[in-house]
Amino acid sequence: MVRSILKKYHIKGGAFDQHFLIDTGYLDRIVAAAELSPEDTVLEIGAGIGNLTERLARHAKKVIAIELDPRLVEVLHDRFGDVENIEIIPGDALKVAFPEFDKVVSNLPYSISSEITFKLFRHPFKMGVLMYQYEFAKRMVSPPNCKDYSRLTVNTSYFAEASILMKVPKGVFQPVPEVDSAVIKLVPRPSPFEVRDEAFFLDFVTAVFSQRRKKLRNAILNTNHLLRIPDVKEVVNQLPAEFLSKRPENLEPGELAEVANRIVELNANLRPASESDA
Repeated sequence: MVRSILKKYHIKGGAFDQHFLIDTGYLDRIVAAAELSPEDTVLEIGAGIGNLTERLARHAKKVIAIELDPRLVEVLHDRFGDVENIEIIPGDALKVAFPEFDKVVSNLPYSISSEITFKLFRHPFKMGVLMYQYEFAKRMVSPPNCKDYSRLTVNTSYFAEASILMKVPKGVFQPVPEVDSAVIKLVPRPSPFEVRDEAFFLDFVTAVFSQRRKKLRNAILNTNHLLRIPDVKEVVNQLPAEFLSKRPENLEPGELAEVANRIVELNANLRPASESDA
């Protein structure tokens, strides 16, 4: 069925390096994992030729399909222009304002995986079932002390519960990509650890993981051009020594949050003295 659609519209690969999932078994498993109800509005990012769109629309109240490639937008309009519960939005998903949605189910464009994931985290939704490159997916769910543990892991754990549902071999795509993929289930929830200043915490995680092989003390000092901590040496000397002697990759997300919270507290305490000395 999917191959016949590609053949009908003379599509071999999208202009934006799309790889179309042609295995109907995997398509059905993705839809089943989303646990859709007739009340759900589903966001699909990178709808392609609509092979997933069509299946989502059978189970959901509405599907909002975003697609950047003008050629594929034409295909979507040709296939679904008269389907009442499918809305097609042409454009860049990073720039398009997302309408309200309950769930997001997508074979994501891999080149924007990180950016689109963090854009999604800024919107309320019940569940995401999202396909990523397998290596990217492993980084989302890695425990500390592993090579895959990263800024992405920590930030994902702050916003949502993430789990790998299935690995998807590259041979079920057309054209065949160079890497395997994986489907991740994301369930947004309140953070399991306290974060006093979200913007600073996210910046802190980004900064220290840029020096992931350094001890945390040096990682903070070396990246203060990004963190802009006044009296940084004084602040660092008052942070928990058991954390400073470890590398960022060895610290749990909650421990990194504890350090960031302590920096925020120390900054607040030091600021009046600094201002009075000016």
